[in-house]
Amino acid sequence: MNVVWYIASWLMNHVILPNPVAVYSALAQLGGREIGLHVVYSLARIFIGVILGLIFGLLIGLLMGRSNFWNKLLDPVVYLTYPVPKIALLPVVMLFFGLGEGSKILMIMLILLFQVIISVRDGVRAIPNNTYDVLMSIGASNMQKFWHVTLPGALSVILSTIRISLGTAISILFFTEIYGTEHGMGYFIMDAWLRLDYPEMYAGILLFSIVGFGLFLLVDYLDVKFMKWRN
Repeated sequence: MNVVWYIASWLMNHVILPNPVAVYSALAQLGGREIGLHVVYSLARIFIGVILGLIFGLLIGLLMGRSNFWNKLLDPVVYLTYPVPKIALLPVVMLFFGLGEGSKILMIMLILLFQVIISVRDGVRAIPNNTYDVLMSIGASNMQKFWHVTLPGALSVILSTIRISLGTAISILFFTEIYGTEHGMGYFIMDAWLRLDYPEMYAGILLFSIVGFGLFLLVDYLDVKFMKWRN
């Protein structure tokens, strides 16, 4: 890939596409404390948004998965709102919640929320009823049935959903960090672009991709850690 990048830079011979050596050099020269602050802000927004999406998505998905009444009641609402492109909601969210941290976190949460609801509901409804019957026959409580059957079934689809949604969430985060903040990887990349510092801009994009790669590795680790029963 670096070879292709270098050849493209050489053929174009323009400042807007620096060669990989210049970009890697800019990446190495980024101030540790300054760039670390941008990364921390972006990661905090992602983590809070993902956690909120998981909490609300898990609760609603479990409710719909275990209750036909709530499933019939909430199904139309979920199916009506799920197809709406979340990036189209960005102006609305910013109007109601401002340009601060709340709107940024809310956008991340919305990316994940509906996918978690549908995945958890389908995962819970796919659990055979006789699985619960076996636990009931040995005197298991409702909490034990939830802990040993329902939650593992839901957690499996949740991790898959996070993998699918994470790339979109990072993309949305970039757009939200352009406005109303002076911290975050989105702000850093756009600031470099406005200053016409293209090596630093590409270095920021590269660092953004490294952060995303790290998040995917974290999800894989959680899968191995908590989904041992699948192996």
